[in-house]
Amino acid sequence: KHHQPKELSLGIAHSNMRCGYHGYKEGSGIVRFFLFLYKKCYYISSMFHPHSKKYPYTEYTDQHYLVVKKNNGLVFDANYPYIDNSFKLKTAKFWTRVVLYILVWPILCFFMMGLKIKGRNKLKYYKDELKNGAVTISNHIHLWDFIANMKALRPHKPYVLIWDMNIRGENGGMMRAVNGIPIPSDNKEGMRAMNEAVGKHLENGGWLQVYSEGSMWEYYPYIRPFKLGAFSLACRYNKPVLPIGFSFRKPSWFRKHILKQDAAITLTIGDPLYKNDDLPEAEQRIDLATRTHEAICALVGLEPGENLYPPIFNHNKRAENDD
Repeated sequence: KHHQPKELSLGIAHSNMRCGYHGYKEGSGIVRFFLFLYKKCYYISSMFHPHSKKYPYTEYTDQHYLVVKKNNGLVFDANYPYIDNSFKLKTAKFWTRVVLYILVWPILCFFMMGLKIKGRNKLKYYKDELKNGAVTISNHIHLWDFIANMKALRPHKPYVLIWDMNIRGENGGMMRAVNGIPIPSDNKEGMRAMNEAVGKHLENGGWLQVYSEGSMWEYYPYIRPFKLGAFSLACRYNKPVLPIGFSFRKPSWFRKHILKQDAAITLTIGDPLYKNDDLPEAEQRIDLATRTHEAICALVGLEPGENLYPPIFNHNKRAENDD
């Protein structure tokens, strides 16, 4: 579709809330207090570069610096249930979803991230194109940004590919309950089994979220090179790729000094992208990855040539001038 839908304006809703606060004449003090907190935490300016020095970004762009404190010894081989339909896990997923709706999305996403979502109207605008499933791609800039993706993409419930050490770690049970699938890093048979399970999920119209940068770098403003696995899946199963960009806003005084956060976070959903059938099959995934990388750069406000990295990962090192 050539027509680009007009995005929903969260600023209007925010402005109404601010007007409601200033015009508030009667009512409980607790209501006033929470409206005051909302304004102090959420009323923040546009795109922002955190220039954070406290995160030990690694030498190569796909490496992890997160320290996982626990190892439960799970083996991700050909026998592991990558997509587990057991009653036990389905029950855990149901109650996790309840907690997400009641507590995490309305409260914790606000306090942990200052989360603002743009472009959710595109899920409705492109509903015909997305009704048979999609692969969503985003940059990975926060420990809990997959929770933000879940909120932005609801009512869709994508599975998300996750570093296998996180599934073995202290948060592994919770990550499985939010549709986490481990990526076997040291087992070729397990990798084949995972790819088969994910392929069947996509064939059946499911959604899949992938962090193609390969690792989490907190509050990192540039878009790192993409690995090609997710784009191979999108081409093989003829699924659209939905780009999602996480960008930053200057934190309010309350968020910076009380909550000790480097920035507030904006999630922006882009327009779906498709493989180019006019290209040779071997080139389709590279082309799709390149266009997705360019789209996410645009979503986070990076002009052409402003990003520091090429679109395709080739053992790239961290840029020297990224501060």
